[in-house]
Amino acid sequence: MRVAVIGATGVVGETILRVLEERKLPVDALLAYASRERDNAVAFRGQALGVAVATTARIVADQPDVAFFASSDDASAEMAQALAAAGIVVIDNSATFRLDPECPLVVPEVNPAAIHDQHRIFPVGNCTAIILAVALAPIENAVGLKSVRVATYQAVSGAGRAGLDALAAEEDGAQPNGTFAAPILHNVVPQIGSFSGIGFSGEEEKVAAETRKTLNRPDLHVVATCVRVPVRRAHSEAVFFQTERVTSIDELGDALAAAPGLVFHDRGIVTPLDVENSDLVHVARLRSEGRDDSDAFTMWVVGDQLRKGAATNGVQILELLIEQGRFAVPAR
Repeated sequence: MRVAVIGATGVVGETILRVLEERKLPVDALLAYASRERDNAVAFRGQALGVAVATTARIVADQPDVAFFASSDDASAEMAQALAAAGIVVIDNSATFRLDPECPLVVPEVNPAAIHDQHRIFPVGNCTAIILAVALAPIENAVGLKSVRVATYQAVSGAGRAGLDALAAEEDGAQPNGTFAAPILHNVVPQIGSFSGIGFSGEEEKVAAETRKTLNRPDLHVVATCVRVPVRRAHSEAVFFQTERVTSIDELGDALAAAPGLVFHDRGIVTPLDVENSDLVHVARLRSEGRDDSDAFTMWVVGDQLRKGAATNGVQILELLIEQGRFAVPAR
């Protein structure tokens, strides 16, 4: 199988290469692209690879079976549909197609059945929404959800290499460079994206809309407050949810403990530092707002933004497509 990665030199692109290698995907040829040509710019399976300039014509001519986009919304909008029309499966980490009704928003642990034969563009959801959906899905399946409110504590890696570099520069004594809406060192910034006319940020709107789509619950009430914090690469979320029926901590804990891709901690805490470089979502501090059985609960959710929130989720989509026979690859 021939795999292309557009944006291969960025932090998400580099993580896609690492996850493809770790999970032993049947990649016969890895084709790397970025905004400019570079020699020996990325590594895959112990080899240094050159990077070509990403253009539709060049990528189509190279004939990949699947193309990962780990670049800008503009690049995906410009090239993804043309690549799909040329028969290339597109797995897109940008926001361009996430709410397109013709494109499934797949989190493999949550909604693998959303994939159908006619689909050729597979957006990878917002990192915060992916992590949230993995934690909410077992609760939705067990007892149903009536409403969700979430406060997020999001790592600087969500702003790409620029975010990581901005935090590192401030740690070294540099002045803030404008990457974030306010200084990030020793601070928290309650703005990710621009504000709408009614006061929600772009990130908050993405989390609400994409969580509803992934859970196939367009009626679900979801409200988010999204905050950037001086953490490198794992997001945390304080989730307040109401269930459709009265239930117990034991019932919810059993559902979470049995869920794929999730680690449930029935005691103690888990921090973003604990889950760096993990593909799993962790849930801790599950508790009821009442003393006994209730329909109102709170939990703490943590996941690696670059892996499960981006690169790993995209590679898992490719694994699903391989399992479904989308590509002619030898059995492993």
